[in-house]
Amino acid sequence: MEYQENDFKYYMQDVSNLYLGACFQYRELMEHEMVPFKLKSIIEHYIMKDTQIDSSTSLESHFYYITPDMFSYKTWQQLKAKVKVCLLVSKKPLFGKEKVVYQSRVIPLDKFAQMNLAQKKKQGIKIQEISVSKLALMSFSV
Repeated sequence: MEYQENDFKYYMQDVSNLYLGACFQYRELMEHEMVPFKLKSIIEHYIMKDTQIDSSTSLESHFYYITPDMFSYKTWQQLKAKVKVCLLVSKKPLFGKEKVVYQSRVIPLDKFAQMNLAQKKKQGIKIQEISVSKLALMSFSV
């Protein structure tokens, strides 16, 4: 299955969370009219400025290589970020042979950042979405 360019470029929200498609570049998030001003300010003042991330960096590539010692990790951690990933898992049916299939999971940022690059590659992780808590966003002081 091939993905189109804009398949994972979206912004949604519900009562408690904001959801950002992982293919968004930081520049595109800053230009998107629906993204809250406070989140844009946090991205500009804490994530892009202090960590020297290029505005053309996508959320997917940034989160794939994020580590607990990065300042951007601490910022996203304050926002209670979670990462929705698609990863390879083994399914053993009652009859027949074992199959390897992709399965979606939501992983808290602290657990995701603790995984090293080799583990992520071995599990075939593809990042789909980043979710941010609205309560954490509201209580974040800029």
